[in-house]
Amino acid sequence: MPLQLRILLDTNILIPLQDSLAVLVPNLAHVMEMCNGRHRLVYHPASVRDIERDRDPERRERTLARVNQYHRLPEGPACPWNNGAGLSENDQCDNSILYALQRDAAHVLVTEDRGLHAKALARGLDARVYFIQTIEDLLSRLHEPATVELPDIVEVELNELTDQLGEPFFDSLRNGYAPFDNWFREKAREGRHAWIYRHPLANDLSAICIYDVQTDEEITDTNERLQGRALKLCTFKVGELVRGRKIGELFLKMAFRYATANACEHVFIEVRENANPDLGHPELIALLQDFGFSRVGSRNGDGVYVKHHPIAAPIADPAAADRFEYTRQFYPHYRADQDIRKFIIPIKPRYHNVLFPDHPDNNGHRPLGHGEHVGNAIKLAYLSHSPSRQVRRGDVVLFYRGYDWQSLTTLVVVEDFMTLRDPNLIAQKVSRRTVYTDAEIAQMARHPTGVRVMLFRTIEHFEQVVPRNQIPRQVRGNIQSTREIDDVTFSRILRAARR
Repeated sequence: MPLQLRILLDTNILIPLQDSLAVLVPNLAHVMEMCNGRHRLVYHPASVRDIERDRDPERRERTLARVNQYHRLPEGPACPWNNGAGLSENDQCDNSILYALQRDAAHVLVTEDRGLHAKALARGLDARVYFIQTIEDLLSRLHEPATVELPDIVEVELNELTDQLGEPFFDSLRNGYAPFDNWFREKAREGRHAWIYRHPLANDLSAICIYDVQTDEEITDTNERLQGRALKLCTFKVGELVRGRKIGELFLKMAFRYATANACEHVFIEVRENANPDLGHPELIALLQDFGFSRVGSRNGDGVYVKHHPIAAPIADPAAADRFEYTRQFYPHYRADQDIRKFIIPIKPRYHNVLFPDHPDNNGHRPLGHGEHVGNAIKLAYLSHSPSRQVRRGDVVLFYRGYDWQSLTTLVVVEDFMTLRDPNLIAQKVSRRTVYTDAEIAQMARHPTGVRVMLFRTIEHFEQVVPRNQIPRQVRGNIQSTREIDDVTFSRILRAARR
């Protein structure tokens, strides 16, 4: 779909638009607001002939006096569909308008005339003919970004923060870019948005990610261009007081979900590079690379890192030695072909609450006694005494929340799976990724079979949890330990989750 549309307005759209005494229906008013300055509204001369037949003389004159504010299409060649006998003047006008659409005088036609929609269907033009409601839906998808929400992250317009520009939080940004304040105010006037994180106790601004959606943007000094829509993370800062809470990963989680919801095919960021951590951002670069960003060049002295974020899942290489690499590179896409094994693993509600505070049915709840940073991450860990040792890197796991929900809730991809007995080694492996306290890890390590340690990345929470009575019969009964499922069962579960 072109970024700028030529929208052909039928007579029944033009008349209420140009009648100064008519009150526009909300949908049409919204359409006009979204078109303003973005799309070209046009009309066909046949509509003028239609208006001239209006039996209300005052309305006719009001409409004719104002219709010229839109672009008038040329008459064009005579419509061959008007050669038949018995056609009314209205039929001839309809045919002329549809013929202009077929000749590509416009991208789409908007009309509330159901008869004209039927004629478009007969001519094979129905995919380009819209009601007010459907064109509103189309333009909304183009121009009104889908919203994404995560616990602890607040979306704001920059103008809500301009009175805080003088605070120490912004000092490092000014030190790195002297005109930062002027740039910030300029973007605030443009209506730029940001995601922010506030300290849970002091409520001070503690982290910020300013973002923008760009199209066909040149991103390097060598004029490399990203084709299509791209999400740019313009400013990315996590303050000292909240380091270690996985806020950077939380921002990336937000960015990936936003990019998915708004059909962005790339995510990119410019990062100051220097081996000295006081002058560069080596930890941020390592985080970006771990999630599939790669350096593509530089711009004004900063490294440019891009993650390709295809709308459709790329075809996987079945011969790839590392089955997890696909997820790292194309997250949140994942492999689920026949070479990937699928499992159901039970999880207790209190651990589910901590790991997945962003689950839609969780209400952001975290039980007392656990660090708040765990659920911020994409990279998480789960420990168990399951007798199964079959799970391996790259496998897909569906978590089953027992007791209260008794439902499948979340899909993850395994990054690593191991059996360990040393509590110190377990703690080292799952540091900042686990819901378990040190005391719980020590207790679990006493088990004679050791501890199954699963490191994973969260892919998605199901739009609809899949309750036990909707789980295919092959896995019915009490789900109290790890179960492998076949591809057919996996597909049925996904269909139930997205019904």
